[in-house]
Amino acid sequence: MGRGKIEIKKIENVNSRQVTFSKRRGGLLKKAKELAVLCDAQVAVIIFSGTGKLYEFASSSMEQILGRYNQNHGNQELVTADQQTDDQHKSLAEINALKDEIEKLQLKHSRMMGKELEGLTYDELRNLEQQLTEGILSVKDRKEKVLLEQLEKSKLQEKKIVQQNEALLEKIEELRHHARLSGNETRLRASKDSCISSSPMHECKSDMEGISDTSLRLGFSSVDLSGKRKISKMETINDCKSAMILD
Repeated sequence: MGRGKIEIKKIENVNSRQVTFSKRRGGLLKKAKELAVLCDAQVAVIIFSGTGKLYEFASSSMEQILGRYNQNHGNQELVTADQQTDDQHKSLAEINALKDEIEKLQLKHSRMMGKELEGLTYDELRNLEQQLTEGILSVKDRKEKVLLEQLEKSKLQEKKIVQQNEALLEKIEELRHHARLSGNETRLRASKDSCISSSPMHECKSDMEGISDTSLRLGFSSVDLSGKRKISKMETINDCKSAMILD
């Protein structure tokens, strides 16, 4: 069975820590020696224990290896510094170029507004005038298009309002027509009811009953008295019918 993985952290037990240090130190120095022999590499290992004791290994001279290390490390620092300097110069150049471009644009804008025209030649002034003229024509064309669009929108809105008004007028006329019809029907019914209630037939019936009673009491003939009443009542019925026809 293989050994389990050991968690890499500080060993709290002092004795165990010392044993582990001795074993791993020996293994590290052995691996460094093998690396130097197998690969013909210059290897230097410096170890300080927890108590401050020094352990070292060098495949050749320790001073020579350290000198070479310091030289290469200094060159890397110089390369890094030079690279940073170049980057700064490039950034400054870009910043200056952007500043020049901004100044040119500001000057062009001022001249478009009719300012800072000093120092311009005749040809430059003529080109500037041509640019301004073309710009004014473009602005006028755009303004006319905007006005036409607004007019079209206004016409459409006006057309919608007119259609809505016509629809409302039609509804009003329909309501008025229905109101007139309902009013005529009401008046016709009222006139019929009044004619029926005031019809001479009812009066004739009541009169006939009154005449019969009176004639029986006085001994008169009911035929003579009712004849005159019938003639007058018929005239009244004819008048009522003619009035209903006129209505």
